[in-house]
Amino acid sequence: MTLLLPRSHEDSMSGLSAVVTGGSRGLGLLLAEQLLIRGCAVTIAARDEEELGRAREFLTDRRPDARVRTAPCDVTDRATVASLMTDAAEAQGGIDVVIANAGIIQVAPVESIGVDEFRSAMETMYMGAVHTSLEALPWLRHGRGVGRLALIGSVGGLLAVPHLLPYSCAKSAVAALAEGLHTELLGHGVSVTAVHPGLMRTGSHLAAEFGGNEAAEFAWFSALAGSPLVSMDARRAADRIVTAVERRRARIVLTPMAKAAGLTHGVAPALTTRLSALAARALPRSPEGSGAGGLRRGRDIEPGPDRAGHPVAARLRDWGSALNDRAARRLNQRAHHAHGGG
Repeated sequence: MTLLLPRSHEDSMSGLSAVVTGGSRGLGLLLAEQLLIRGCAVTIAARDEEELGRAREFLTDRRPDARVRTAPCDVTDRATVASLMTDAAEAQGGIDVVIANAGIIQVAPVESIGVDEFRSAMETMYMGAVHTSLEALPWLRHGRGVGRLALIGSVGGLLAVPHLLPYSCAKSAVAALAEGLHTELLGHGVSVTAVHPGLMRTGSHLAAEFGGNEAAEFAWFSALAGSPLVSMDARRAADRIVTAVERRRARIVLTPMAKAAGLTHGVAPALTTRLSALAARALPRSPEGSGAGGLRRGRDIEPGPDRAGHPVAARLRDWGSALNDRAARRLNQRAHHAHGGG
């Protein structure tokens, strides 16, 4: 259980310099917003320059004096990440807070994905976090006071989630990285926070990639991601995450379902695996004869015959996606963009 104690003067982020990768949309955009609210100068980084421009407008719309920089950056390229940190430090007088948030989501049964999907997930989420951490650490060690580093993992990194296997593998590696960095850097000028959110209403179903029975996969994922019963308001999640980073917490797990899943897996991993196998049987199967690869973005998937053939999934989709669709409109998820936005 993560206890969030009252803020102290030493915890204040006012006047600090922050960098958020994957900061142009979704959760990353809201993390940047929370840092601005706390008085930070913020650099947001992502691959898509147009998306970054819209993100800057979002962040400065009600805060004309907000100190916001944008930086095109591919976190899979360490040299680009090094330039990101150097430029941010020069522009903002150093770096005090870094949040590694860049990620992608691939939703498909294992028979519909190939090695490229696993490689893409690992390069973006795990190696992206490695590059961000290693390039940020020299700046964080010489910042104002104790530097703060946060790595955004997932409940999918605490246990394997069916039809999200590349994502779970990469997030599991991020969890180990965050824990290891926290252990080694404790007392050496940098605090490291491992962040493991459950489902959040960020509109990520439109940016996610789907394979196999694409329409049916999109239906169940968007329904769950938008359901208030199992998902969390993204702005509330961002506030809690930044508060944990501000107070230098080692770890935070968000949503009651994510906490319960992580705890159950830790206590009874065999039972959790059996329950996950039962859940997998309820998920859509790949069409006969379909092979690996060829994933499609959620925003490009039109409801087809599969929706009519799965009335329960259709009703859940209609009920659960309303809030998530609204979040997508707010959080810069609808326009075309490349991987790694957030």
